[in-house]
Amino acid sequence: MSEIFASIPKIKYEGKNSRNPFAFRFYNPDEIIDGKPMREHLKFAMSYWHTLCAEGTDMFGRATSDKSFGGKDPLDIYKKKADAGFELMDKLSIDYFCFHDRDIAPEGATLSETNAYLDEMADYIASLMKKTGKKLLWGTANCFNHPRYMHGAGTSPYADVFAYAAAQIKKAIEVTVKLGGSGYVYWGGREGYETLLNTDMGLELDNMARLLRMTSEYGRKIGFKGDFYIEPKPKEPTKHQYDFDAATVIGFLTKYKLDEFKLNIEANHATLAGHTFAHELAVARINGRFGSIDANRGDMLLGWDTDQFPTDVYDTTLAMIEVLRAGGFTNGGLNFDAKTRRGSFTPEDIFHAYISGMDAFALGFRVALALREDGTIDKFIADRYSSWKSGIGVDIISGKATIEDLEAYVLSKGEVLDSVGSGRQEYLENVLNSVLFNL
Repeated sequence: MSEIFASIPKIKYEGKNSRNPFAFRFYNPDEIIDGKPMREHLKFAMSYWHTLCAEGTDMFGRATSDKSFGGKDPLDIYKKKADAGFELMDKLSIDYFCFHDRDIAPEGATLSETNAYLDEMADYIASLMKKTGKKLLWGTANCFNHPRYMHGAGTSPYADVFAYAAAQIKKAIEVTVKLGGSGYVYWGGREGYETLLNTDMGLELDNMARLLRMTSEYGRKIGFKGDFYIEPKPKEPTKHQYDFDAATVIGFLTKYKLDEFKLNIEANHATLAGHTFAHELAVARINGRFGSIDANRGDMLLGWDTDQFPTDVYDTTLAMIEVLRAGGFTNGGLNFDAKTRRGSFTPEDIFHAYISGMDAFALGFRVALALREDGTIDKFIADRYSSWKSGIGVDIISGKATIEDLEAYVLSKGEVLDSVGSGRQEYLENVLNSVLFNL
């Protein structure tokens, strides 16, 4: 099989002083850190959709790049996409990939025809996985692009659409199991509403829970051992998405007792919800729902999901602090749900984008480790909350103290302002800078 990216070499680690545009400066995949290679800490994944399918179209313009990769007919094009993806992963030392069902195979005139295409492509991808050792991080179903899903999939007002979505997800889970995926993501691309004038919100949420329960139970039935994820997203395309942010999704999962579901947190979705990326990761972590990450960033001047490659090392550092606090990844990883800009249309641009994103997270990981080793921030937090380790704090947490006890405590103590210390935000930000710029 001839190379698709023949002009691009295998990307190697050359260190922070390298000026080679096709080299890693901070990502050294086989460097042993905390007992395992960096590649196992970060678990980078290629997104099939943006990398192999997105051609630079937007609402104002046509495609600027050709992602047929020399294919001649629909099925041949999808095989060429797979060839290109596995070559790219090999050259970038990426061990995992993620896909929607409609990314990896063409859609036929009927569901049975579509499923037949999926089966053929799943066999083809499985052969490439066996040859290269690459793994599937997670799969998902595209239940948002087709016109049948204009009013939602699991939350559609129409039972026939709900049934179709369930059948489509069933097949996507089967393919995920066949390819050995360690996760399955539910992404509610149109699970929301535009106006309450035509919406039964209660029924839609109940139905979404029904869909999650029946399809996840089926996954376990056929031997899926990995994690089920929900991916929060606040808006776009619908005005009111039911999966607005991590806290909203956790409330939904708690209400419907969907206890085994975790969260796949995307950076750009966090900022669209008015949060930071680290905030969403922290909410998932403290609620025992941290699972996986879609690594990207948005443009703060634009109000939609721009899905840019992550290059802000402050963001990647704060994100990796949360990953370390969560104990690292288990079944999840760092999937680059990101695409090159419309004007960056060459194959070389794809590699430059991945190199920048992988280096940004590798550097963020190194800084997060250095901050943990330094200990200043962790010690400051521990000291700030030390009053909960003794005296009245312990009595409150243990449940021993009543409201009457607290009143008596304050009456005897008097004004408590002297107990309040500075948050030292500026000092801690300087600690972060000091560690970051001394690596």
